[in-house]
Amino acid sequence: MVTPQSPVALTDPRPVLVLGAGHIGQAITLLLSEAGGYALQVADRNLAALEQLRAACGVATVHVPDAVTLESAIAGRYAVLNALPFHQAVPVATLCARLGVHYLDLTEDVASTQAIRALADGARCVLMPQCGLAPGFIGIVGNDLARRLDSAQALHLRVGALPRYPQGALRYSLTWSTEGLINEYCNPCEAIIDGQLAQVPALDGLETLLIDGVEYEAFHTSGGLGTLPRTWEGRIGHLEYKTIRYPGHRAAMHLLLHELRLRERRGLLKELLEDAVAATRQDVIVILASASGLRSGRLVQESYSARILGRQLSGGQWLSAIQHTTAASICAALDLVASGRLAPAGFVQQESIALADFLANRFGRVYDVEGAGRRTGA
Repeated sequence: MVTPQSPVALTDPRPVLVLGAGHIGQAITLLLSEAGGYALQVADRNLAALEQLRAACGVATVHVPDAVTLESAIAGRYAVLNALPFHQAVPVATLCARLGVHYLDLTEDVASTQAIRALADGARCVLMPQCGLAPGFIGIVGNDLARRLDSAQALHLRVGALPRYPQGALRYSLTWSTEGLINEYCNPCEAIIDGQLAQVPALDGLETLLIDGVEYEAFHTSGGLGTLPRTWEGRIGHLEYKTIRYPGHRAAMHLLLHELRLRERRGLLKELLEDAVAATRQDVIVILASASGLRSGRLVQESYSARILGRQLSGGQWLSAIQHTTAASICAALDLVASGRLAPAGFVQQESIALADFLANRFGRVYDVEGAGRRTGA
């Protein structure tokens, strides 16, 4: 069991701006407000969402209807936590790099991450994208599992954000950004095959999983590996990420995306999904990660599994499982930057975070299920 770290102790709390008052922005704000240690402000163009959040936890808010007011809100902050849609990642990161403000986000978009990496040359601040669940925590735990081996041969990472009570042919409920979901289902997926970087199509690689007596399916989706493929290129034979769903989901999405060609009309697909698929706060996060390879000449396996539900905060607010895990990850990354456990500037990869540091953090301990996530070794 890891030893919990002390909360960030700041005599003069550092000013932090949370960008986005949607479901994840709200969760980030509520967690940071409950834990303390930072002077928070939340920015959004949606006045109603800001008012709702201000009423929930009394946090300061600022309306940012345009680029000028956004730059003014960012200037002088210690850090910006970006919970806006993925296509806002590069513009906001560019502003933060120019103003010398630490930047953290939740993007799963590969192109955005590569563009942010390019901003980091000579940066005076940390630029740290992909600080969520997947990409994010799954890269931290995957890197840790592989590093325990003398020679890692394969790393298999599986994550699902699922409704606890699935209904309909999709057997799915909307638990987070619809735009992000479509992006993951349509874009090419990075992997390592035979030691080389490769791309595989989204929705391919269908497999059946049985976890704690429940049957699932898993298939390739884009972005979940983050920067891990480049970190392990040439050092591991096989590395892949798949999304976990209930059986039948992949077939239904293949019909929509490929047979009905809605991957070419993503705006229409978003509208259809949001009109027809109910959102839910009764969800569960399922994680299964395993690394195999040699240790002392023997073939062994290291693994991590977790099943995480939502929780009620001390103020009575309820966070769904995807809200809690995603927000906890970026909040833990902020703590680790503020406490000096990560590089002080430049591009910071998720696998730069030691798993022990993450699980010991006051936010990251949500993943420490039954003692370090029921990690098992050979």
